[in-house]
Amino acid sequence: MHRSDKTVSWHSMAAHTALAQLTSHYPAGLTGQDAADRLARHGPNRLPPPATTPAWRRFLRQFHNVLIYALLLSATVTGLLGHWLDMSVIIGVVVINAIIGFVQEGKAEQALDAIRKMLSLKAMVIRDGVRAEVPAESLVPGDLVCLQSGDKVPADLRLLEVKNLRVEEAAITGESLPVEKQVEPVGADTVLGDRLSMAFSGTLVSYGQGVGVVVATGATTELGKISQLLREVEPISTPLLKQMAKFAQLLTYVIAAVALGVFLLGTLWRGYPAEQMFLAVVGLAVAAIPEGLPAIMTITLAIGVRRMARRRAIIRQLPAVETLGALTVICSDKTGTLTCNEMTVRHVLLADRLLLVDGVGYAPEGGFRQDGQPIDPAADSALQMAALAGALCNEARLVHASGQWRVEGDPTEGALLTLAGKVGWDMTQERLHRPRRDVIPFESEYRFMASLHHDHNGQACLYLKGSPETVLNRCRWQMGRTGIEPLAQEEWRLRCAELAGRGERLLAVAMRDAGTATALRFDDVEGDLTLLAIVGMTDPPRAEARQSVAACHQAGIQVKMITGDHADTAQAIAQELGISGKVVTGQMLDQVPTQDWPQLAATHHVFARVSPEHKLKLVAALQAQQHVVAMTGDGVNDAPALKRADVGVAMGQNGTEAAKEAGTMVLADDHFATIVHAVEEGRAVYDNLQKALIQALPTNVAQACMVMIPIMLGMALPINAVQVLWVNMVCAVTLSLALAFEPAEANVMQRPPRATGEPLLSGFLVWRVLLVSALVAAASLALYQWAKQSGAPQAVCHAVAVNTLVFCQAFYLLNCRYLMSPVLNKAGLTGNPTVWLAIGALALQQAAFTYLPVMNRLFDTAPMSGMQWAAVMLAGGAVLLAVELEKAIIRRYRCLMHSPSRLGT
Repeated sequence: MHRSDKTVSWHSMAAHTALAQLTSHYPAGLTGQDAADRLARHGPNRLPPPATTPAWRRFLRQFHNVLIYALLLSATVTGLLGHWLDMSVIIGVVVINAIIGFVQEGKAEQALDAIRKMLSLKAMVIRDGVRAEVPAESLVPGDLVCLQSGDKVPADLRLLEVKNLRVEEAAITGESLPVEKQVEPVGADTVLGDRLSMAFSGTLVSYGQGVGVVVATGATTELGKISQLLREVEPISTPLLKQMAKFAQLLTYVIAAVALGVFLLGTLWRGYPAEQMFLAVVGLAVAAIPEGLPAIMTITLAIGVRRMARRRAIIRQLPAVETLGALTVICSDKTGTLTCNEMTVRHVLLADRLLLVDGVGYAPEGGFRQDGQPIDPAADSALQMAALAGALCNEARLVHASGQWRVEGDPTEGALLTLAGKVGWDMTQERLHRPRRDVIPFESEYRFMASLHHDHNGQACLYLKGSPETVLNRCRWQMGRTGIEPLAQEEWRLRCAELAGRGERLLAVAMRDAGTATALRFDDVEGDLTLLAIVGMTDPPRAEARQSVAACHQAGIQVKMITGDHADTAQAIAQELGISGKVVTGQMLDQVPTQDWPQLAATHHVFARVSPEHKLKLVAALQAQQHVVAMTGDGVNDAPALKRADVGVAMGQNGTEAAKEAGTMVLADDHFATIVHAVEEGRAVYDNLQKALIQALPTNVAQACMVMIPIMLGMALPINAVQVLWVNMVCAVTLSLALAFEPAEANVMQRPPRATGEPLLSGFLVWRVLLVSALVAAASLALYQWAKQSGAPQAVCHAVAVNTLVFCQAFYLLNCRYLMSPVLNKAGLTGNPTVWLAIGALALQQAAFTYLPVMNRLFDTAPMSGMQWAAVMLAGGAVLLAVELEKAIIRRYRCLMHSPSRLGT
């Protein structure tokens, strides 16, 4: 027996040749013994489970970060100094971050489980000449499988017999309509979506019957290949995590270099004992390390997740929140994402006019327009008759449930029922008034359906629908505006070609008076029919998709359509959405050398008839061009590309479980517009992270200066290690987190995406941090010296220094709401109530720090006088005004230089 091989072009092989290759027999099938032998040789028809990383290793991997190492070192040193509570706080922050990362990473592996669940559980096979239902896992190459409407295809089949067989393949190929199958072979180089002689594992039979021979099972099926692709995809780090890694590394090196320099200067220049200098340097390191930074980042991202959930975007992996704000390209699947995945009649071609039909999907809502002007469908008899004919010569049903309209049956027939509803027909009543007496069901051989209906007077009418070529050849007349007239066949053909060029699927409807006939014969539909109309239908763009694509372009984000559907259909939908450019097909991609893929992916925007491998390679090619890429999709064929993309966006309503599990974000409403809202929120999250960072860092730099400067000047330290930890904790947890609640700035979607290599802190932001650090350190040192010279006890001097540090940061928090715009106005002072709540909470904490005896003993502080508090508040106000003056000077300079800023407000 020839072993089933995924390299064999079964689709191009004649049916009898495929049977011979597989040593199978039709119609008897395999023997039970032969099936058992092959099962032992090939293994069960199931997808192999993935190799997983042990949970303990995944957890330890969360600690592999330079900043985490620095924090752990800080915790160790703090513990050695005897401050166990402070050590516990730092370790708690690190562990919480590790747990969050561990949980999120574990969810990604569930994508493969979702694909495995797509396999059918049962299959109807022919063995020993007898039909029997068997577990799908027991199928082997050479088995004969019987298919009927509603079945899930259990393995890859080379079809041997079909009867009006149509299969929904959107999940595998991206084809928006059920595919009509055939027995005849197709070309060896035919793309997956056009292999009409095959039925693929995991797809759904929507209509008809068929018999096929199993040519591939388990991992060798097309579904198995997608599973393997998904298994091989390595998730990539997000832009924020890359920036944080670089920032943490640089910060660690700077702190280490400064600490070493201070130690050497103190021992060699000032002559301090090495032990004393070591303790001082430890205090310097503890002061400089921003212990609260991981917590700030995690909580800011979590707040972004909550905001996005309110806008119908569900985030499955926390870092994806910020990545959305860095997107430069959105690669969108067409079917179900940019379009509704619901067939809709877009045009009705009548004898002397073309009508445009409004409304999308199966909801019978929408009007009709001719030359841009609305028309009354009730006054158009030709439109009325065409819609009624299409709805009566029909096997589908429209169902309204849970606020949504859906079709039971063929989508094209559902579109005709929707058209009748828009015209005004109540089909429940019309079926009672015109009951069906006979029918010629649709057959692929003659490509039409006919039905016979009687009214209550016993008068019969024959209705016919089918392909335009078939129906036109059976018509002699046409329904004109004033009545029946001779058929202008060539004119109809030309107009049909124009509609087809828009990527629409065409269907013609005709009728004939049947007198008192009670049965239908093929002779009754051979001629003398009256053509009523030709309808053009398609899976239309979502109502909001065009505006959303335009919003992306305005925000500097490219939108690329990558679909398994036909090139003409893709081109038509792309033009409607404002996505321009020549269509590149899967066959064309196969001819492109690997080194040319990045350039091709960057310069073209519409890709059609592509395979899952093509989608994956296109995403990788764009990433090679330094793009940050989102990929949307709903089918299992999208899963590998969803996992590889920087942000994988799955459809929540109509998406497969495989797509949802592979994605980092799930759209609860399946709207492309929701992605745009998520991008806006993602950009706001990044802005808020930057604001929180430049608010938090001056605390650490100022404290480091307050340790380093006194050492250099031979003075007593104004602040000790435990006070440093207190300041770090209250400022990070209380103040910086208030900025996580900042609303998006007005111009957030008018800016281009930030550059991929842009540092977390630009040169300007570094300048702002250094300026504020210098102001805060100078104020704290000055007030410490003032208190000391006024004869205050050392504990009071410590309290003055710490409160100056803290309240200068509280005033500076207001500055940070806007990076460049003035904050001393109503919007700046009241736009974020959380800021004032944070300042109030900070004031209560500092009051406890200053006046509670237990806190005084723990932190070596003492109560302050009113004069000392007034000096502290004046210092804070001076910092606020100084930063506002700096903003005004820079705004004035930029205005003179006509230099636009990416910093917005």
